[in-house]
Amino acid sequence: QVQLVESGGGLVQAGGSLRLSCAASGRTFSRSAMGWFRQAPGKEREFVAGINWDGGSTGYGDSAKGRFTISRDNAKNTVYLQMNSLKPEDTAVYLCAARFTAWSGIPANYGYWGQGTQVTVSL
Repeated sequence: QVQLVESGGGLVQAGGSLRLSCAASGRTFSRSAMGWFRQAPGKEREFVAGINWDGGSTGYGDSAKGRFTISRDNAKNTVYLQMNSLKPEDTAVYLCAARFTAWSGIPANYGYWGQGTQVTVSL
């Protein structure tokens, strides 16, 4: 079992940065691949970034490439999403998710989800 709690969201101006954190409980975190997704009102859940259990493999959605960086600290049971050069279209609820195989860009492949943290980017 993995329980996930996101934090670090907030209101930021366009061009600014935020770092999201996802704290996990459960001894299986260090063996879990993690993903960040986002969902804006009226839109489908969108893949943002994924990372394997050891950080050896990462992947990004098109909207995140070159601006966002996913990382993890297994000693702290935490995965991070550093977001730079934020744009108004990045406004969404950001959710982290866990699964026990490699990271995936498909939401249905994850069995554990946090509640999400709101990110709002203003002009």
